[in-house]
Amino acid sequence: MSAKKTLRSNKTAIHKTLSGDYKLILNKVYENNLITEREYNNLKSINKEDVEGHVVELVDKIMNKGEDTCQGFLNLLQTDEDIATTYPELKKIRQNDTCPLPQPVQASSVDSNDCQSQDNKRQMKVSSGETVTESEEQYELNSQPVGLCVIINNDNFIDGTVRSGTNKDAQCLAEVFSWLGFRVLMCKDQTQDQMDRALKCFASLSDHSQLQEFSVKEWFGTGFVDLQQAPKHGDAFICCILSHGKQRVVLGIDRKPLSIKQITKTFKATDQSALTGKPKVFLIQACQGTQSQRGVLAKDLEPDDDSSPFIPEEADVLVALATVEDHVSFRHKTDGSWFVQSVCQQLKEHCPRGEEITAILQRVNNEVSQKEASKTPGAAKQIPEVRFTLRKSLVLSPPKA
Repeated sequence: MSAKKTLRSNKTAIHKTLSGDYKLILNKVYENNLITEREYNNLKSINKEDVEGHVVELVDKIMNKGEDTCQGFLNLLQTDEDIATTYPELKKIRQNDTCPLPQPVQASSVDSNDCQSQDNKRQMKVSSGETVTESEEQYELNSQPVGLCVIINNDNFIDGTVRSGTNKDAQCLAEVFSWLGFRVLMCKDQTQDQMDRALKCFASLSDHSQLQEFSVKEWFGTGFVDLQQAPKHGDAFICCILSHGKQRVVLGIDRKPLSIKQITKTFKATDQSALTGKPKVFLIQACQGTQSQRGVLAKDLEPDDDSSPFIPEEADVLVALATVEDHVSFRHKTDGSWFVQSVCQQLKEHCPRGEEITAILQRVNNEVSQKEASKTPGAAKQIPEVRFTLRKSLVLSPPKA
């Protein structure tokens, strides 16, 4: 069982036990570099009515930082002498951490007996000594290259407007995803119809000659060159769209809209698709309206995940938007957009640590939310939005040398 699942299945007992001396566990977690100094200070100063509230925040923070951090936390609980002396009850949790507490059955239109039988099969595997494989918890990324990363970079619009800074974004994305083992392709300055047809070509890859129409370039070392050879899918797919946008749409260079829903539906699971059951990530740098967000004084938030033999056709998708509905996103004319630059930086920092992508994008949300687009603090802000139907953890890692 993964460390994250072990923590989740023992959460109530851990909360109750660690509440005996919250400050000790907070300091130990910080000393072992499981949280940053900023996170430590935030957790130390949160305004909760009781000690257990602090513990809940700490454990949730640990769980949202990925499998490696969860494993480090479990190791700390199991090996530190001060913790063993202060919290002797943790011995019970350690002894039982391979056999999770039963989960409550949720109200559903599906027959609850079917749900229970699936859970029972997994629990029987564990109790009989069979290992629940990592592939049940995490997408397997074994192909070389890992997959395709397609960038649609709309820079020069037909009406004469130019999205200054977008080439910086495209370059940063190409560098990062190439480093993570993806083959990176780019189509530049596409109309709405071209975007739609290009994405359909990339989804099927049934006729490689069609790609010539879209002037596809390939990242090679330090720049984009002509396409070297016919592309093929691997174990994951990344799509980055850099353009202007409006509510729920991105714009082609002809200013015509292509809905984000249509973009993701192009890659829905089918019996024929090479990407069925594989993760598909969409990073979209585009405004979603004309309103400017204002800032208010506030604190933090967090997310979660699960699996089955039949895959819903819209499963395994993650969409990260630069901003929330109705609002603008900000882009520096030379340094690129807040969103894309943060995504690239956070991927560089946290992929080598084995952190999964939703946790990394949560960091992006936090980093972008702290930026100011006006000299007046709080007058012009931005918060990205992430939504996903991923069934497993998605961990992108640079290939081992």
